[in-house]
Formats: sequence, C-alpha cells, structure tokens
Amino acid sequence: MDPIKLVIIDDHTLFRTGLYELLTRRDLDVVAMTGVAEEAVDLVAGAQADLVLLDLRMGETSGLEVLRGIRKVMPEQRVIILTTSIEEADVLNALRLGADGYLLKDMDPDDLVRHLYQAHAGETVVAKSFTGLLARAAVSKDSALEKPSRNTYNLTPREMDILSHIAKGESNKHIAGELGIVDGTVKLHVRQVLRKLGVQTRVQAALLAVSERLCDDRNDDDAGV
Repeated sequence: MDPIKLVIIDDHTLFRTGLYELLTRRDLDVVAMTGVAEEAVDLVAGAQADLVLLDLRMGETSGLEVLRGIRKVMPEQRVIILTTSIEEADVLNALRLGADGYLLKDMDPDDLVRHLYQAHAGETVVAKSFTGLLARAAVSKDSALEKPSRNTYNLTPREMDILSHIAKGESNKHIAGELGIVDGTVKLHVRQVLRKLGVQTRVQAALLAVSERLCDDRNDDDAGV
C-alpha cells in the first residue's frame, strides 16, 4: 500500500519542520509544505495529496480563506484543520466551510497519526474534546435557524436513522453493527444523506442535524429498512 500523501500549510517554520519529521518517521509522505497562505491553494492543486493539514492562523490571511480557496478549486480534497484554537466560532466556521476534521496541535503524536489514517479512510476526525463544543456551537445564536420540517430534506426513515448516528459521531462500522446491516450499505445511505442535506462532509451533516434539531424525539418506531 502506498503511503498517505500530505501537504502541510502552517506559517510557523519550527512547527512545520517538526511535523514533517514526525510524519515521515511514521512512514507518511509529506509531498509539499508552505508557510505562505497566498501560495497554498496552487501548491495543493499541484501536489495531488490525500490529505491537507491546515493551520487557521496564517498571518494576515486566515486559514479559513485558504480552506475556502481549496474548496472552490478542489471540492473533493480532504482538508484537516490542525490548530491551537479552541474558539467555538473557529470550529463551527471551519466545519461549515467543508473541513474534514478539526484537531489541536497539542494532541499526542500517535493519536494524530491514527486520526490521519482514519481521515484517509474517509472518516471525519474531530477530537473527542470537541463533542460538547460542537453541539454548543451548533445551537449558538450565530447559527440559530428556524427549525424546518423533516420532510424538507425528504429523508427516508432509514436515512433519518443513519443521520441520528452520524450526529453522534459514530463510524460506519459502528452504525452497521447497531442497525444490523453491512458497511457497504451504510456508506450508500451516508452518501444519500449528504446529498439530500446539500453538504459535503459528515461533520457538516452532524452540525445541520444538531442546529436544526432534525434528530430530536427520534424513537425506535421511526426506524425503517
């Protein structure tokens, strides 16, 4: 199996160099890195990497602007925020813009590598410490939305079931075990849920489910095949 290819975007040279050494020692392939936000999008476009590790604090240019640029040019590119910020607004904005994860720089190196492999496998990687933060941010006054009818998104009972598990941050394997179906079927349902909700990532789906209370009052009688 080929090693995971990564791009590092961080304007702190010492951290960028240290992260490069940490990842390469663990057989990950850092194909490009930069500390200049203005060249980041073009760098990512030419690198054809599996994952991009992006800092939020990039001098005069916000990492969110870089993320927005990457999403515009390469909507399928997987981008993981790796930062020191635990601000609710930063978490919420990054995930709404399509980040595939939000991790902190002070996490254990082995945990970071494990999360990168999970992200490469298609999972959303948000540190457990953000579970409560994510829920609070999603229902904050900045994201308050009028609650729509569930039928607005035309989700089937089974898709609602899948969404309720996504909102809890559960993996496809766990969902499959809970619902008594195979992983492949879960993947198909997840893809349909994301399409109907008009979002790109599981985290965005979870945010929408929480902020619009789509999964409130779910009970076992709602589930369908």
